[in-house]
Amino acid sequence: MSDHYFTARPASDDERCTLDVRLAGREATVEVAAGIFSPGGVDKGTRILLDEVPAPPAGDLLDLGCGWGPITLTAALENPATTVWAVDVNERALDLVRRNADRLGVADRVRAMTPDEVPDDVTFAALWSNPPIRVGKQVLHDMLRRWLPRLTAPCPPDGGAWLVVQKNLGADSLARWIEAELGQPTRRAASSKGFRILHVTR
Repeated sequence: MSDHYFTARPASDDERCTLDVRLAGREATVEVAAGIFSPGGVDKGTRILLDEVPAPPAGDLLDLGCGWGPITLTAALENPATTVWAVDVNERALDLVRRNADRLGVADRVRAMTPDEVPDDVTFAALWSNPPIRVGKQVLHDMLRRWLPRLTAPCPPDGGAWLVVQKNLGADSLARWIEAELGQPTRRAASSKGFRILHVTR
């Protein structure tokens, strides 16, 4: 059976390569591998998210489904006062995030770990995510039930959850579900190239 980027231990060969990408307004060389999300570079949805979100707030920021780390690395590079919790079920992705954070000199501000390794008492000033829609609606809803209530309340102006979701994969219905199920205000902050940026607050 082929790997998915949400496989905990990918069976595909762990052959690493480097890519030159643009993060936080600068050129950066990062390490990627097969068996993770978007190993060919920064995917379109993530790029749109990074172009639209405000600068990261000071404090703790959650990158939910971090992959090799474009969101994590951008937030850590943009604000030295931000600690980024890079969370993924994919162990290869977490290893890549750690290596890339070290490569770019921000390892002291990055905590890469599986969901169950995040201490229960940690809350987040912001959450940035290109969530794994293709895991299925039930799994996605369970993820959001787990993490969105951990936003600090009230959210700072630059805080809250910023989610990028394709319009044709249910962005608008997801926004309605968050408001109805979790009672957290959700607005469409931007639309670009078939994607919505949803902003969720407390």
